[in-house]
Amino acid sequence: MGSQRMEMRKRQTTGQQDAAGTVQTPPDPGNRGPNACCFCWCCCCSCSWNEDGNERNRRSSYETKTDGATDCNQRPTPSAEDVLSWGQSFDKLMKCPAGRCAFREFLRTEFSEENMLFWQACEDLRADSAKAAVEEKARLIYEDYISILSPKEVSLDSRVREVINRNMVEPSVHTFDDAQLQIYTLMQRDSYPRFISSTAYKALLNTVSEQAPES
Repeated sequence: MGSQRMEMRKRQTTGQQDAAGTVQTPPDPGNRGPNACCFCWCCCCSCSWNEDGNERNRRSSYETKTDGATDCNQRPTPSAEDVLSWGQSFDKLMKCPAGRCAFREFLRTEFSEENMLFWQACEDLRADSAKAAVEEKARLIYEDYISILSPKEVSLDSRVREVINRNMVEPSVHTFDDAQLQIYTLMQRDSYPRFISSTAYKALLNTVSEQAPES
């Protein structure tokens, strides 16, 4: 009888260990649920590591398109007339692709490049018409330039921020109109005069002026 009880107890202990092992052993990482992340194996995780790969690809593609880096690297050399016109009017500077690139490079030296990037992103948004694309771009613009958590946040007053927050309920191509105008005015009044007086602008003006007779 004693040996039988010991055998039964051994079987119970083994069964409990097996049951415990079934609960505690995580499933194969390759079979994770769609919401699982790298820090936990359960399906209830909703942390930031849960971002979908396609979303990251879309953001990367959007940032590459709107940051203007490729356009600036491939821009043609401006003429002497172009560079002279930049000194006459901020509007003329901003209407010229080469002018925007030169001004953006100057803003980078003043650690305010985000102003130009935001303005360009708003222009790109206004050029779209598909509702889904507009909503997606508006969300990315908000996260990149309006959110107080973003390192590229632009400086806006509280009234404009309130307007944006209301507009984000149903984003459109005009969601950031007030903000874009405020940043445009800020660049015109604050950064533009320094750009015209900068050695970078004067050097560029001298370069294109010297090249003019040869062309």
